Amino acid sequence: MSVLDVAKPAWMTEDMDLLSDAARKFFERECAPHYEKWEEDGLVDREVWRKAGAAGLLCAEMPEEYGGAGGSFAHDAIIAYERGRLGLDGFGFPLHSSIVAPYILHYGSEEQKKRWLPRMASGDLVGAIAMSEPGAGSDLQSVKTSAKRDGNHYVISGQKTFITNGQQANLIVVVTKTDPSKGAKGTTLFVVETEEVEGFDRGRNLDKIGLKSNDTSELFFNDVRVPADALLGPEEGQGFYQLMEQLPQERLLIAIQAIATIELALEETLDYVRQRKAFGTRVIDFQNTQMKLAECKTEATIGRVFVDHCIGELIEGRLTAETASMAKYWLSDLQCKIVDECLQLHGGYGYMNEYTIARLYRDSRVQRIYGGTNEIMKLLIARSLDA
Repeated sequence: MSVLDVAKPAWMTEDMDLLSDAARKFFERECAPHYEKWEEDGLVDREVWRKAGAAGLLCAEMPEEYGGAGGSFAHDAIIAYERGRLGLDGFGFPLHSSIVAPYILHYGSEEQKKRWLPRMASGDLVGAIAMSEPGAGSDLQSVKTSAKRDGNHYVISGQKTFITNGQQANLIVVVTKTDPSKGAKGTTLFVVETEEVEGFDRGRNLDKIGLKSNDTSELFFNDVRVPADALLGPEEGQGFYQLMEQLPQERLLIAIQAIATIELALEETLDYVRQRKAFGTRVIDFQNTQMKLAECKTEATIGRVFVDHCIGELIEGRLTAETASMAKYWLSDLQCKIVDECLQLHGGYGYMNEYTIARLYRDSRVQRIYGGTNEIMKLLIARSLDA
């Protein structure tokens, strides 16, 4: 049961309840016991991807004819939420299921969808999307990776960095420039099966502050030749528009991760302050503790209602880029604020790695950066004010 007293949204049907329960049990059984090892190793076991696929937890919103469960974004949202409620944010399947797979579903040819989506749903293919470069983060128009036509192939050259699932991904959507002179209109997406090409190299598994069990890497494309049918979409130059159409779902996914972490942080903190004593009194009985937690619960409740609303809007095709940006920036800011408050209420123990709150503190900070920095989110929202 959630620490928040929020009524179920209309999209949370009985089937969703069953999925939520099944996902939670899977993560408790297959992930939680191994998570500390994965943190030490810097990545999750490859086999857990296939287990998640066999359990129907990958690509749940993909149609059944392509190996998915035939659900909606709500199904993937519930699965991602349950992962977050257990503090397992290093397992990078939400990006695989809710970001990479939709690009193929929405823009891929029938042959591409049949070739890649079933293997993504089974976990045989692990997906990643290569946007960021050493000189281009939130500014996607500045990417330098090139793709040049050569007969029936394209030759991809460039470097990517901060790529989630980078050490294990074998299906990568790559953002390239096919015509640098055209700016955004010269951006094109390609799908690269890494085991089918030469010239692709992985750099090191990057040493991050948090999300230690999520492999995040540099990728190098050294004149990688891909067939012309690796192009995603009917023609060159559609990549920037494809990215803009799909980024709202990615940003809502970050907000979902944020509210799940907030609820876990509050739950862990309530357990702690009920048991911990200072000066002979339970920490929860101090007025300062009660005031702080009251503030946190109020803000978390507002955040939960907003996230639930946004999920409903996305399902109905009404979620705007501005609203998704609001959700991403406000929820990730709130996540960092509440996790920090909860750590403070743990006192010195909150700074110890053996406590869940310490890992949540480390893992939360990046939420305000990836998916577009929160500063960029505010600029996108501001544009709507004078429309």
